[in-house]
Amino acid sequence: MFESTRRVSVTRVRRGPLETTDDTAAVEEPMEVRLHGRPFAVIMRTPGADRELAAGFLFSEGVVHSNDDLGAIEHCRHPQHPERHNIIDVYLLGRAAAELDDHLDGRRRVLTNSSCGLCGRATIDSLRTRAEPLPNSLVIDKHAAAELPARLRARQLAFDTTGGLHAAGIFASSGEYECSAEDVGRHNAVDKVIGRRLLDERLPASQSILVVSGRTSFEIIQKAWLAGIELVCAVSAPSSLAIELADTAGITLLGFARDGGFNIYAHPGRIAGV
Repeated sequence: MFESTRRVSVTRVRRGPLETTDDTAAVEEPMEVRLHGRPFAVIMRTPGADRELAAGFLFSEGVVHSNDDLGAIEHCRHPQHPERHNIIDVYLLGRAAAELDDHLDGRRRVLTNSSCGLCGRATIDSLRTRAEPLPNSLVIDKHAAAELPARLRARQLAFDTTGGLHAAGIFASSGEYECSAEDVGRHNAVDKVIGRRLLDERLPASQSILVVSGRTSFEIIQKAWLAGIELVCAVSAPSSLAIELADTAGITLLGFARDGGFNIYAHPGRIAGV
């Protein structure tokens, strides 16, 4: 039911005759997030860890602030309507439930003015109202930091068969692996691992490192900041706004982490030995 990969037919063009064979593709399907049965957002994602994705997404959106705000997170199931397995219904508690109408109205206003939700409304100034700069409590050796992308890559099992999935992982300051997720969307993979920590009541994720398989955008740094993650390490480049936000948030930002080295774009003091 929840397949992350799917067999497809492909025609290979190489030197010599054409070859028609089977290949494996990453699955991309819409997941609708509902709040108390009312539509809130649609996320294009790879099925799997849907509850974690919904929780992490709502955390990043500011709908929930801790596990205490979450009641049930359920797939809608109907034997005659299998497409409803792509619907997640979330029930809120306490203050989050009391603000339900505000969240729904605010989401509608965002969708009217922007095609991509948070990216359209979140700015560095607005984020300062939700989070303080992070403390400098994490230190990692430069050699351990350089090994993080390879440790994440070893967990990318679906990528091995498709070549089409991003990954995000959370590691301890020692470099020890904690959790990871794959998805066609970079932001979704991050939401899945942060959502896992939220459901486990382990936010803020101080003393933790977020590792991502691609580039670092403003939104990824934003998610890390709200989750209390002090260091973000990426295989590829950060954007200029990601660097600016990391500097404001007090996040150590590493990019081009490959072949035993990396670039430090913000707050180098957490990297020992440089």
